[in-house]
Amino acid sequence: MTGDDCAQRGFTLLEILVALVVLGFLIVGLAEGVSLGVHAWSSQERLVNGHADMDATEGVLRRLVATADPGNGQANDSAPLHGSAHTLAFITRLPISAAGLVTRNAEIGLGVDARHRFVLRWSLRPHAERLTPPPPPEQTVVLEGVDHVDFSYLRPPDQGGDWVDTWTLRTLPQLVRITVAFTGDDHRHWPTIEAAPMLSHPRKSRQR
Repeated sequence: MTGDDCAQRGFTLLEILVALVVLGFLIVGLAEGVSLGVHAWSSQERLVNGHADMDATEGVLRRLVATADPGNGQANDSAPLHGSAHTLAFITRLPISAAGLVTRNAEIGLGVDARHRFVLRWSLRPHAERLTPPPPPEQTVVLEGVDHVDFSYLRPPDQGGDWVDTWTLRTLPQLVRITVAFTGDDHRHWPTIEAAPMLSHPRKSRQR
């Protein structure tokens, strides 16, 4: 059979079916490759974003603890920091300008709510005695998908120098340790943070 005869005969039904099957396999292979590539890219992006969020959160927590108000240390003063195993409350300085040059004293609280969110609750302290009821505190979500947060506190050497899970002394601890445990379906891992309060009044920032 000459080439002209083949050209005139065309393709048989069987040849067309074989060609379609091969083409189908090629399309399926390409689709799976693209799907795996997109999935890997998305997973990497989520991982990078998650680490960026945690790095930013760690920096914020360290700054808040570092600028905790140490109080006056007087016997009639309340403790400048109230800490339990899973909650932490103290007075610190929050930036109220974009550049952080203007700060205000604020009462803040840290803990995990019923929706598994690590939250920061804060309210600015008034410059003068308040004549009306204070507004409810503001709330900022620090991290999502958190099962619990453990806090512990390092006592000074003259108080034993050991770690405790509650803090009621009228001085600040030497260190505050923060350990975040994520929910079971969240595979993020966050190393333990140890933040050091300044233990004395920091240089005053310009205030409003």
